[in-house]
Amino acid sequence: MTAIAVLGSTNMDLVAYVAHAPKRGETVTGREFRTIPGGKGANQAVAAARAGGEVSMVGAVGSDDFGALLRHTLVSSGVDIDLLRTADGPSGTAHIVVDDEGANSIVVIPGANGTVTALAPGDEALIATADMLLLQLELPLSAVLDGAEAARRHGVRTILTPSPAQPLPPELLAVTDLLVPNEHEAATLTGVADPHTAAEELLRLVPEVVITLGSAGSLYATRGATPLTVPAPEVTAVDTTGAGDTFVGALAVALGEGKPMPQALGWAAAAAALCVQRPGASTSMPYRSEIDNAS
Repeated sequence: MTAIAVLGSTNMDLVAYVAHAPKRGETVTGREFRTIPGGKGANQAVAAARAGGEVSMVGAVGSDDFGALLRHTLVSSGVDIDLLRTADGPSGTAHIVVDDEGANSIVVIPGANGTVTALAPGDEALIATADMLLLQLELPLSAVLDGAEAARRHGVRTILTPSPAQPLPPELLAVTDLLVPNEHEAATLTGVADPHTAAEELLRLVPEVVITLGSAGSLYATRGATPLTVPAPEVTAVDTTGAGDTFVGALAVALGEGKPMPQALGWAAAAAALCVQRPGASTSMPYRSEIDNAS
């Protein structure tokens, strides 16, 4: 079983479903509201655990009711939370608007996640036992860099999702093995809109890149090889929240099991396709048997 450590955020997603997202100054009437456990770190942890990985979560929740529910959600999906801290104050929240086409817009308020500025005692020892470390950017960059450097010291493969999109310090890129941005994030990092050109630029910074392309699938590029595009299954999206995290969690499991990259990308795409056909983030993530049947 693939051992995966996740250093990342836990948030409570506060989700409003609307026909169309409001423009600036506009008020719209929604048709439904849901409170759903999420956060990019927790989402990737749940996705990887349901896909068959042995997953441990490093991060923080608040001392509020959301924190208790976030812990329960991780445990119920099979994620080890021995190193998930509790910080005084509120847990992180994500305020999400989902339109009738399944597209979303999100405002994240860090809460307890903002207290994770560095690795705590025991974190590096956990990372050292993992096959790979999953990282995102909803924690302070100092903690992300701390984790990536610890993984490099112990020969643990790092997979970084550069979201929310922001410029990355060279020292973080230097200890990143696989970078997994979406098209928007790749454009932010490179200033180039075309994914193929963006991938070429990113390969100057990291050895491997997967750019997720939504319904068009994904683009894989590595130094010295021809880029590879892997299509995604054609499905009708209900809610795309968590699709990228599902993709990354499943991809980590597939790579840890030794699947070749094309097969791993196809398996991860099948997982993401199942996710977008259901509402919510962590609640929509598929189990291994479902992914196997769909791939």
